[in-house]
Amino acid sequence: MSAMRVDTKVVMLGKESVGKTSLVERYVHHRFLVGPYQNTIGAAFVAKPIHVGEKVVTLGIWDTAGSERYEAMSRIYYRGARAAVVCYDLTDSSSFQRARFWVKELQNCEEHCKIYLCGTKNDLVQADKSVRQIDFHDTQDFAEEIGAQHFETSSKTGNNVDELFQKVAEDFNDSVFQLIPPGEAGVDLGQKKDSYFYSCCHNN
Repeated sequence: MSAMRVDTKVVMLGKESVGKTSLVERYVHHRFLVGPYQNTIGAAFVAKPIHVGEKVVTLGIWDTAGSERYEAMSRIYYRGARAAVVCYDLTDSSSFQRARFWVKELQNCEEHCKIYLCGTKNDLVQADKSVRQIDFHDTQDFAEEIGAQHFETSSKTGNNVDELFQKVAEDFNDSVFQLIPPGEAGVDLGQKKDSYFYSCCHNN
């Protein structure tokens, strides 16, 4: 089989423990792992093809470490990203402040990167609305202010996870992809069998 071709780079950003890795696990492996995750060290990479109409767009997703001590390293991974999924935990108000920080970083350093705001752990809010610490309408207003798409997701139930990444692929296909000269739309990876793989300092 031919090597996998990544069409666009997507970076996952957000405070540690907001659920970035869970989102990727749900989307790629269609599963939710119960129990504490090992924190990502550096970044983990996964490539996933998505059908958009009659085309196939392959997202190269970088799941970055959320700890502030890896902040400088995260900047390396979001360079050249066409899309950023900026995550925050609906039950943790401080995580939204961290999301605002990453939005500002992207606006200053990656002006061509499209931002997707992603509220995680919506299943907890659905089970008990009192645990919500971030108002939906406030976040929606912020998303409109920065020109971002806004999703509330649950990696546990799968709610809105596929829709999030499908939207990333569709937006890329509809706009950015059309502007890239032929032959420069992606990079070939030495992937022979599977539709996804992890690499680069991922702590399993």
